[in-house]
Amino acid sequence: MSEVLIKVEGVSKKFSKKLKTSLYYGLKDVFGSVLGLQPSAELRKNEFWAISDVSFEVKRGECLGLIGHNGAGKSTLLKMLNGLIKPDKGQITMHGKIGALIELGAGFNPILTGRENVYNNAAILGFTKNEIDKKFDSIVEFAEIGEFLDMPVQNYSSGMKVRLGFAVAAQMEPDILLIDEVLAVGDIGFHVKCLNRIAELLPKTAIIFVSHSMPQVTRICTNGILMNRGKILLNTINIGELISHYYALFETDNESIIGSGKATLESFNLSAYSRIENGICIYEQNNLEINAKIKVIPSIKRFAIHAIIVDTETKPVAIASSLSSDIILENKNGSHTVNLSIPLIFSDGKYSMYFTLVEVLDKNRIGDTMVSHRGIGKFIVNKKTYPTAIGIQLPCEWSFN
Repeated sequence: MSEVLIKVEGVSKKFSKKLKTSLYYGLKDVFGSVLGLQPSAELRKNEFWAISDVSFEVKRGECLGLIGHNGAGKSTLLKMLNGLIKPDKGQITMHGKIGALIELGAGFNPILTGRENVYNNAAILGFTKNEIDKKFDSIVEFAEIGEFLDMPVQNYSSGMKVRLGFAVAAQMEPDILLIDEVLAVGDIGFHVKCLNRIAELLPKTAIIFVSHSMPQVTRICTNGILMNRGKILLNTINIGELISHYYALFETDNESIIGSGKATLESFNLSAYSRIENGICIYEQNNLEINAKIKVIPSIKRFAIHAIIVDTETKPVAIASSLSSDIILENKNGSHTVNLSIPLIFSDGKYSMYFTLVEVLDKNRIGDTMVSHRGIGKFIVNKKTYPTAIGIQLPCEWSFN
């Protein structure tokens, strides 16, 4: 069996929703620990469980993908693993040297240079000066900030900080590597470089990788945990199943309607099309066709429409706004039909729409949101159904053995 480097047993952590009670409980627990008293295992007024009864283990050679929505408890768990905060219940056992990237620029002294921070950071990880000297050139080469190495870190961009922090953590080859969403910063070239380095480290390192990028999780993780409200919903080696459950957290069959009520959406129809000529599918441009009937109260003179397309995490991926096309609609008879064609150029996945009508006061001012339907017009993009290339039949000669 592979060596277990990370073992988490029944760990829980609570926080207070209010600053005053948080400070009071903190002081009370500190003095209690000095007196040898055990901290309260139950929730006190204004407290909640940020992490609740979490257990898992990670062996050398495993990369555990830790995923979940914002506020699920992932970063809190990583801070406990790194020793920044203590659990209120349970036990965490870590073996070997720990490298952690849990916050952008964490561990850097902003007034020191990049060179000085390399030595400080590596020393914190438990490496000697001789070990750092041997790896120093590799760290600088990986970070690609050679000409700025002797500049104070406070003048670095966020991408440069991540480059340097990851270079130290990865090039020093720790036994345990904790990565929390830092690869969301930086260009695609650096992302690929980091993922390749993680793959190199994996056989001799235990890695916990927190990310909202499912392609990255799919690429490097050997197993994964899905968290929700501080608890483990799923612990599996099937990454496909893990990601499917993750996306299911954001799906809803219910529409929500908000707004002042000065307009109503009477009907909404959505379709996509392509065409066929001489038996060949022509996909010059797949389009999402929207047909809607709306009604606006007579006192509204002018209005505009926003159609916002969101993914399964409700992150906006595209917007079609009449204002961006310099179109302001005149409300003449109160009833209107809207036809909109949107290029279907999205990646594979599930999508829905926010269809919003806003009052226009004048050229530079927008008034109330009269009505906004959220979660309307769900559709799926599947390149097997909607190829992106034009189909052309080429004359060929075939030969088979």
